[in-house]
Amino acid sequence: MSQFVESTTERHGYRWVILILAWLAFTMTAVDRSTWGPASVSVADHLGVSLGALGVFATGYYIGYVISNAAGGLLTDWLGPRVMMGSSLFLAGGFMLLFGQAESAAVGIAFQAGIGIFAGCDYSAGVKAITQWFPASDRGFAMGVFMTATSLGVVIANAVVPRLIEASGWQASYRFFGMASMVVAVLCLVFIREATNTTSTRRQVPDLRQLSSNRDLWLLGLGGFCALWGTYGFITWSNALMIKGSDISPVKAGGVVVIFGIAAIAAKPVVGVLSDILDMQRKTLATIMLIAFSASLILFGLQDGLTGFYWVAPLLGVFAYAYSPLLVALIPQLAGARLAGSAAGATNAFWQLGSAAVPVVLGMVFAQTQSFFWAFATLAVGPLLGAVLISRVRETAPNPGTALTESTATAGRN
Repeated sequence: MSQFVESTTERHGYRWVILILAWLAFTMTAVDRSTWGPASVSVADHLGVSLGALGVFATGYYIGYVISNAAGGLLTDWLGPRVMMGSSLFLAGGFMLLFGQAESAAVGIAFQAGIGIFAGCDYSAGVKAITQWFPASDRGFAMGVFMTATSLGVVIANAVVPRLIEASGWQASYRFFGMASMVVAVLCLVFIREATNTTSTRRQVPDLRQLSSNRDLWLLGLGGFCALWGTYGFITWSNALMIKGSDISPVKAGGVVVIFGIAAIAAKPVVGVLSDILDMQRKTLATIMLIAFSASLILFGLQDGLTGFYWVAPLLGVFAYAYSPLLVALIPQLAGARLAGSAAGATNAFWQLGSAAVPVVLGMVFAQTQSFFWAFATLAVGPLLGAVLISRVRETAPNPGTALTESTATAGRN
């Protein structure tokens, strides 16, 4: 079998098929993850779980997600993005179906962890596939399109799940999206392939020592941890906080998050294109976005009614995700094309530790203070610290139209 060693320098038409399939797979895992937010209050009522304890379900998911990111990146570089993307999404969809049958909190948490364990592989597999098919000079746009999946997942879940719950109960949403995930998984297994200009070598487990000693990847991991503290803390808790903290109906709370997600979808490819064409380092643009994200969280926390939420939601949506394609585009830039999957999985595993920790912490803060504002102030601390860390990354300028050499990527400095 062949293994892709360096990224393509050509613009082959099939790269758009690869991008669409990677985006579809990542969208479905994002929908699966985001289904919890609008369904959480109904699940709590059905299983007899207190509001403060709901964070444990999301933490169970993200613990599994961290594990799959750490292992999935390594397996992607070893087995290839087609196998990892298709098989992991199929199994994640299966656990979505199982969660829809859960009748106890313990079983539900275990199934959430199962969803997370298999959902985390699509990210690194998608980054690897895009790195293979898109030259470095085009990756900002490609990663921007790819990363719209996480925002679109939020929009789809919040537009569909509240209405499915009203019509058929919360279980219907997990069954519906579980089946949809399995269908997309089959499409990936059939149509994903490697680029034609690969170097023919025996597949082997990649050597990760050069990644572990890369100081800039560590800073990227820590900065992403802080950034996702704010992003996924909002996704996990915003519905419940608006429903319980501001007496907003579930459907209207879902509508606020839909506006948030739509703004994020529009922002990501635009920011990706700007990073390709502007004479500005990606780390600098990401730092600006993270500072604005922190300020937007504070502003959202100061609102006390539906009108205010509607006005601030699009602003928050732009900054809550605009940094993500910039951080993702930095990964192959710092690590090199050959280890892009492993680097993506390792950094995202670290990033998702923030996602795993924040639901429980935010639940404790809200339980103690009963304050909508202090919950969002707690979220705002994360991206502010992330801005400081990302600003310290020594960014290597990409060489347009060519892949990074390993020596350049390993150095990871100007």
